Amino acid sequence: MEFYLICLRTADMALRKRALPDPLPEGFVLTDAEKKRWKLGRIIGQGGFGLIHLASQDVHTPVAEDTDFVIKVEYQENGPLFSELKFYQRAAKPEIMQTWTRSKKLNFLGIPSYWGSGLAEHNGTRYRFMAMDRLGIDLQKVCEGSGGQLKRATVLQLGLGLVDVLEYIHDNEYVHADIKAANLMLGHRDPDKVFLADYGLSYRYCPNGVHKDYKENPKKGHNGTIEYTSLDAHNGVAPSRRGDLQILGFCLLHWLCGTLPWDSVLKSPTQVHEAKTMLMDNLPGSVQQLSTSGASTEEIARFLDCVRSLRYQERPDYQRLRELLASSSLGRLDFSRPHGEVTATTRAREPPAQDKKAGRARGRFRPQTVLVNESEEEQETRKPRSNPARYVRGPPVRTPPSEQKVREDVATKAKQVDARYIRGPPVNTEVGARKALARIRISSDEEDSERTEPMAARHLRAPPVGQQAVRPKRRL
Repeated sequence: MEFYLICLRTADMALRKRALPDPLPEGFVLTDAEKKRWKLGRIIGQGGFGLIHLASQDVHTPVAEDTDFVIKVEYQENGPLFSELKFYQRAAKPEIMQTWTRSKKLNFLGIPSYWGSGLAEHNGTRYRFMAMDRLGIDLQKVCEGSGGQLKRATVLQLGLGLVDVLEYIHDNEYVHADIKAANLMLGHRDPDKVFLADYGLSYRYCPNGVHKDYKENPKKGHNGTIEYTSLDAHNGVAPSRRGDLQILGFCLLHWLCGTLPWDSVLKSPTQVHEAKTMLMDNLPGSVQQLSTSGASTEEIARFLDCVRSLRYQERPDYQRLRELLASSSLGRLDFSRPHGEVTATTRAREPPAQDKKAGRARGRFRPQTVLVNESEEEQETRKPRSNPARYVRGPPVRTPPSEQKVREDVATKAKQVDARYIRGPPVNTEVGARKALARIRISSDEEDSERTEPMAARHLRAPPVGQQAVRPKRRL
């Protein structure tokens, strides 16, 4: 009986890890680890497996609609908020970010501030919560409103701000590992400020100053959002700084062009991996050729080319990356639709439907996050029949040198036909040449009438047929 109850509790915990928590009542008061009190308002959204409430530090009045705080709530057994919480506790305290921002002479750093966290209990259920800055709508909705594309100047401005954010979190021993439009939020008060949120997949790549070793693990391959995840992640390697920057480069390319070369094969992580590899191997031309009218990809091509040169444990030259994305337009962000009609080749495509458990993203154009905790049987059912790499949209497939040499040899041999296989005897002298010219002038009818005897076998077009190969006439 005791074993049966343990199994029931284990199954209940497993279900909770897959489900959103039961909502806490509006007006419920939480006390964080530093004894600060927070009052919950209405639910305004959800992320991962948690709910997001409006919140206020004034527990004696209802929570105002224009409050500057929100609280994320999830079951205590869940993992995403726990991982996110560890990042915020170590790296996103307001005083730490302000000190770093001043040292870099920046006016703004797009990371939400952390204000507190703790545990709570309601109706016998334990919850984990975290208080943070309230943010506005996500960039994914903005992209949808602009037809799936952003203006070139806007894309470059977003890239510059995100390089600052990545440098900060990398300096604090973390990588984000899931950069995408759905995780970029506009400011609640100022929509010209863009914040990188959702650190549920963040990873401490350099604990206590010791970088993780490069080690491929096929069981963890393709982790992250399939459209943008890095080549290292496809190989099952732990996230790193160069991986974050490569993900950013793919995002910038998508926001500018409205599509990616591997959009048609998103159901096959292996084919996506192959297409990304070809793109990176053929830089900068592979990205430059994706330029659309009025939207050059030159800066993104140079950015990805610089990222490609990084070693796994190498610290990026962030200033150099900023210079590659430098734009003359540094004013307000312009999220209006790019000029001109979006062509069929640049229109944002709807990603193919995937399993619900494959990600936390929502919305028509929202990319899918692929996790690695599904069984091999489930993975096989989701994999379509593989297509050859040459059919993947992207840079041309390069033929291996060994295969190319074999093809050239075959073509050369095909041209070199032995003279004895040419129709007619070989012409080696001037007399023979004159006779050959005379035969050419004879019409086909005359030629048939003059040739009363069969030609010698050596003059026929083809190798001589041996006597042993001639079939005897059948006797009737």
